[in-house]
Amino acid sequence: MINKKLLFSVKESIPYIKKNVMYQWIGLICNVCSTACLCLIITKQDNYFLYIGMILVCLIIRYIVNQKAIEMSYSSSHIVKETLRTQLYKKLSKIGIGYTNKWSTAEIVQLSTEGIEQLETYFASYIPQFFYSLIAPMTLFIVISFMNFKAALVLLVCVPLIPMSIVFVQKFAKRLLNRYWGQYTKLGDSFLENLQGLTTLKIYEADGYYHKKMNVESENFRKITMRVLTMQLNSITVMDLVAYGGSALGIVFALTSSQDLFQTLFIILISAEFFIPMRQLGSYFHIAMNGMAASDKLFGILEMETEEKQEVDLKDCFLSASNLHFGYTDQEVLHGINFKAHNGMIGFVGESGSGKSTIASLLMGQYSNYRGELKLSGYEIKDINVYPYMTLVSLESYLFSGSLRDNLAMAKDVSDKEMNIVLEKVGIFDYVNEQGGLDMRILEGGKNLSGGQRQRLVLARALLKDSPIYIMDEATSNIDVESENKIMEVLYELSKEKLVLCISHRLANLIHADAIYCLKDGDIVESGTHEGLLQQNGVYCELFNTQKELERYGA
Repeated sequence: MINKKLLFSVKESIPYIKKNVMYQWIGLICNVCSTACLCLIITKQDNYFLYIGMILVCLIIRYIVNQKAIEMSYSSSHIVKETLRTQLYKKLSKIGIGYTNKWSTAEIVQLSTEGIEQLETYFASYIPQFFYSLIAPMTLFIVISFMNFKAALVLLVCVPLIPMSIVFVQKFAKRLLNRYWGQYTKLGDSFLENLQGLTTLKIYEADGYYHKKMNVESENFRKITMRVLTMQLNSITVMDLVAYGGSALGIVFALTSSQDLFQTLFIILISAEFFIPMRQLGSYFHIAMNGMAASDKLFGILEMETEEKQEVDLKDCFLSASNLHFGYTDQEVLHGINFKAHNGMIGFVGESGSGKSTIASLLMGQYSNYRGELKLSGYEIKDINVYPYMTLVSLESYLFSGSLRDNLAMAKDVSDKEMNIVLEKVGIFDYVNEQGGLDMRILEGGKNLSGGQRQRLVLARALLKDSPIYIMDEATSNIDVESENKIMEVLYELSKEKLVLCISHRLANLIHADAIYCLKDGDIVESGTHEGLLQQNGVYCELFNTQKELERYGA
């Protein structure tokens, strides 16, 4: 249970743990002194006021050191929570947007909240109690051995029976708590997913079915929780039997072998102190075990190998791919594609599932397990930090709750005038002014905006970043025609100065693009300008004519 890796991962907490143990030990000495004074009052029948005064002094000192021990526990737990959450956040930031490929959002949230809260108990209570429970019995043994060595030895020998009972259940407890934590995160995943998709479930009247599924998972979690509690209560019962039995045995030896009333009374009153620290350790043990189960998952993230991204200084930014292969599983999605993009508007088109959005994900560094070459200005994308040079705008681009100014300022710290310029450029300045200007409130995910308004604000934020390359991944999907046309107008204007890669469901948006790459089943089957591709009378021509017919029919 003393995990050195975990303990030394938060070295800043160790001084507080040491002070905590020291204050508890001083409290124990005060308790020994006050117990001795009480025994002297009962047996000696003189100097009452002296002994009472000493008892009061010991109680005052004990109160002070107890408060100090609590402060040390709080300080160590505060450092642990802050350090581990910071480490987790930095690690996820280092992994980048690809962290969701390995862990669910619910698992990360639960680990950073409930999991680290459990580790707080490990550092604030279990570790200090562990060392104190070793020091306290030895201190009391030394004190009592001067009075009655046999009784002191019996009490000391019985103390290890408590940790032996802990060790006995540890392996079983670890397996059980790993299962408990797994079930807990599984339930959290289901709850978050059902909550996020509640509108969809209501539309399809499937909420009842998923309600029943969650009830089954909740019942499974309840059962394993009850098993954990049963295990805890059984082990606590065993520890109580050892503690009270050992204390009783020590008292019997004191009564049968000691002739001095003071010594006998002192041993009777102090014998419980042999077992209370170890008994308290046992009560913290199960909470600490739960924290240890969480720490295994935490270190699974913190120890994940990540290559250090190289920071590069690029003047001229261009993209290229050569024999690029990639698959989310063993099955390939991209089959050795090649393309170059130096400037202007570059379009990627194709049927759903052809690999267009996969290219966008690879360019943003979400996956590094591709084969072949994918380069930014001659540097392999998986080796460098691409974020200063590329901006992704997609339907999943997020607007945070707060003011519009806060959402725009995350791109670049600029003046209100510059923010208003980009808002006017994307055609939403008048609407923003009607809603309170840059102070207008944005709800979580931009829920108080229409699809077109939301995408215009996302584009305005991207323009403020002023990066050399923009990747538009279906940024105009599911929005009104007016917003779509305005966004494409802005993108074409932007492409005069920047490199814009546009993945669009609507081929009519790309008829003026400088180059178009047409994908089919993970291969680039055609490339060229709009007119050139139509003359080839191939896949692109068929897609364009089909869409044109559908739009004419819809009109």
